[in-house]
Amino acid sequence: MRKIIFLLLIGLTFTAAKAQQTSDALRYAQDDVTGSARYRAMSGAFGALGGDLSALNVNPAGSAVFVNNFASVTLSNSNLKNNSTYFGTQTDAKDSSFDMNQLGAVWVFTNQDTNSKWSKFSLAMNYDKTNNYDNSVYSQGYNPTNSVANYFSSYANGIPENVLTNNPYETLSYNEQQAYLGYNAYLINPAAGNQYTSAVNPNGNYYQENSIESKGYNGKLSFNVATEYDNRFYFGANLNAHFNDFQTTSSYYEDYLDSPGNDPATGVQASRFTNQLYTYGNGFSFQVGAIAKVTNEFRVGLAYESPTWYDLNDELKQTLSVNCADCGTNGTSFFADPNVVVFYPTYRLQTPSKYTGSVAYIFGGSGLISIDYSLRDYSNAKFKPANEFRTANNSINTTLDVSNEVRIGAEYRIKQWSLRGGYRFEESPYKENNTIGNLNSFSTGLGYNFGSVKLDMAYTYAKRENNQAFFSQGLTDTANIEAIQNNVTLTLGFEL
Repeated sequence: MRKIIFLLLIGLTFTAAKAQQTSDALRYAQDDVTGSARYRAMSGAFGALGGDLSALNVNPAGSAVFVNNFASVTLSNSNLKNNSTYFGTQTDAKDSSFDMNQLGAVWVFTNQDTNSKWSKFSLAMNYDKTNNYDNSVYSQGYNPTNSVANYFSSYANGIPENVLTNNPYETLSYNEQQAYLGYNAYLINPAAGNQYTSAVNPNGNYYQENSIESKGYNGKLSFNVATEYDNRFYFGANLNAHFNDFQTTSSYYEDYLDSPGNDPATGVQASRFTNQLYTYGNGFSFQVGAIAKVTNEFRVGLAYESPTWYDLNDELKQTLSVNCADCGTNGTSFFADPNVVVFYPTYRLQTPSKYTGSVAYIFGGSGLISIDYSLRDYSNAKFKPANEFRTANNSINTTLDVSNEVRIGAEYRIKQWSLRGGYRFEESPYKENNTIGNLNSFSTGLGYNFGSVKLDMAYTYAKRENNQAFFSQGLTDTANIEAIQNNVTLTLGFEL
């Protein structure tokens, strides 16, 4: 008979790859509209405008639009609310964060040779937090048919029982580790033909809770150079360093007290499965872009952003606790707690490239309107080494698609005041957008020009729905999540 196992294997390194998912690739491939308050107030529609440090994230030619040396720092407060519906039960969770999400400066050099059409060039350095991972999601409800035991059996099926009984945990692959947890926690039982069956009450109506707490950020440090030619054309390039730090804890709880026919004196009564994932690493990308003044009022822009090539590391800690009334050698209650920290080898992720076309019309000194259109083919994302992530890459290729994004921004000036507004639409990256829906965002803001000092403020509202599965296989029933984000941003800019 299987023994009750208490594991504390800390700091072990395995050569096997963790089971990456499509959602992992999307987490680092998608960018939010962050940055300075002016940039956010106009929904990031700056591809044909420039003149803002965060606009370098869209088109690096924009730094040559600056007339004088300039620097800015931005503070931001973000509030995120997730409304969840799972089998008719509605819950919500909130998260709030405050941080400095932009810091940068640009230096403008004028060409003293009046005979040259290369009138000036600029150097800039800017940091933007491109994604804020602080988030909380909570779902609960009664699942009529599926239990977490199905998650473990889906990994275990096909694995001989002696693999799970005769091999140390640290020698197993990721799939075998999941099977090992379910097997030694008495959630699944062996059957003929290397198959496994659920050990929980088969009558359904399982009470389930899933709580996900995430922290971290994705930051981008850009080193920029740009130039102006003939007072009409601007060209620029960025070399970008990316920094990623993501931590998430998911705690899944299931009990069978309300399942029809449940006997509290016999069998599995409850289980809790906790996953703590820490992903960190860095990456590199580059951007090139151009802006042209077709007339003094009308401008167009074109920019290309390369893939980001990440080197990432995962640390995974899984804990499975089971309350069983008569399991184990003594036929009494027990509490099994395999507690494992696994350090996985460095792997690579290549995110898809991005193309942006922009137009803007400037109404003299009174205002402007700007439109950006971007497209990115998320199916081109790839985990590497490819032979170790074949399943994940096939899933990315078959489920993800080209995503179109439109950003519209406007500004109206009244003496020293500037009034701003914007709209952003981002298409779902999935071929079937019921997994992640389209994003709609509205923004507004105002600014005051003191002369050499500028103060800007912005408010952004964004909403997106998605259907979130608790697990990638076995138990794939989804909770519908309505994510609503409110953000207030304040930027102080000044000439150097």
